[in-house]
Amino acid sequence: MNDMKQLERLISASVSPYHCIMTAAASLDGAGFTELSLSGSWKLEQGHSYYIKAYDSTLIAFTIGELADQTPKLKLAASHTDWPCLKLKPSPEVTSGRYGKLNTEVYGGPLLHTWFDRPLSMAGKVCVTSDAPSGTKTIFVDFKRPVLTIPNLAIHMNREANQGVAVNPQVDMLPLLTLIKSDLEKEDFFLKALAAEAGVEKQDILDYEIYVYNTESGTLCGLDGEFYSAPRLDNLTSVQACLSGIMNSTAGNEIHVIALYDNEEIGSSTKQGAASLLMDRVLEKLFLSLGCSRESYLNALFDGFMLSLDVAHAIHPNHSEKCDIKNQILMGDGVAIKLSASQSYATDATSTGMIESICRNAKIPYRKFSNRSDMKGGSTLGSISSSYLTMRTVDAGIPMLAMHSAREVMGTADQKALVDLVTAYFNKANMD
Repeated sequence: MNDMKQLERLISASVSPYHCIMTAAASLDGAGFTELSLSGSWKLEQGHSYYIKAYDSTLIAFTIGELADQTPKLKLAASHTDWPCLKLKPSPEVTSGRYGKLNTEVYGGPLLHTWFDRPLSMAGKVCVTSDAPSGTKTIFVDFKRPVLTIPNLAIHMNREANQGVAVNPQVDMLPLLTLIKSDLEKEDFFLKALAAEAGVEKQDILDYEIYVYNTESGTLCGLDGEFYSAPRLDNLTSVQACLSGIMNSTAGNEIHVIALYDNEEIGSSTKQGAASLLMDRVLEKLFLSLGCSRESYLNALFDGFMLSLDVAHAIHPNHSEKCDIKNQILMGDGVAIKLSASQSYATDATSTGMIESICRNAKIPYRKFSNRSDMKGGSTLGSISSSYLTMRTVDAGIPMLAMHSAREVMGTADQKALVDLVTAYFNKANMD
């Protein structure tokens, strides 16, 4: 299966961060990785591969080289599983006449107007009563079909629409779900639908985390299919590159690790985010389980390297003035290596040189990218995570347009370049 087919399959399945992790875990299972419990006792062996799911929406996988000694070399690649969208609030049923709507809140920083007039669905997890010691069990749900839409106001009722309209999240972003047939349905029409999808009684539902997602499939566009338009390219492009890279790597005397973090779009400061101590504790446990000393673990961190993967801004065909006057990248140019004096990207000259060397030797197309000096760009998990792990880091990713839209655009050739980079990065021996 080629890189774009793998990406297309991941996007289709990853309708929530939870479903992204389940899909990633299934791929790793098929590649011979063994699942571990985050809080369990580990018995690790050299030459084997493992993964851990953390709190349902983050995954850390690692391969231990057959020749890994007491201070093995440590290489990481990281990306994130979440994207800007809408998330349901508690008791979300809202009625307007006979219309049944859902009360939502904004997750991350989406381009809100791009969510209008699209076929939308819902997915996430439901916690229900159980005889288990915890008193609860988790069920993952996906409505799988378009059940929601957010209708635009007709231009006849808003003549200034094409001059730009402010979108109020509490007023304008309430998706339409159903027509109410009787007053009895007004209070629980969503809860009844959720219970049916989960296969439980509505009174057994304790809580839920449900995301709204765009059901539209990805499609090739451009005269020669050189572009790809799809939801959730930010950052499933990087998730797929991490998975492909580690599954196609040979660790030798190294330890290779990927992290698929949740919550990057809201700042990463959660127990499963890149700003937590999750990775540090997993890595320490890994080293201790191999019989390494804490000093060996710390030495591996200081000598380690991380490739932080997230998308970059391609130059816009209608707004080239929004990009830097020199350090620009187009879709189709390959991998963007991202640099910023503010260190919102963690890249420095030494780490950049290491990745450039890999790209040149493997003939992987790339360009260096910086934002305009008078325009603040986004940040990534690279600076956050590297400050905790204290290791050299490069921020990189594919260039794209319409970032944070309900549907984004990328160059089809760039996914191969990103996958090739992660694979070559893991397989290059003795990065100094």
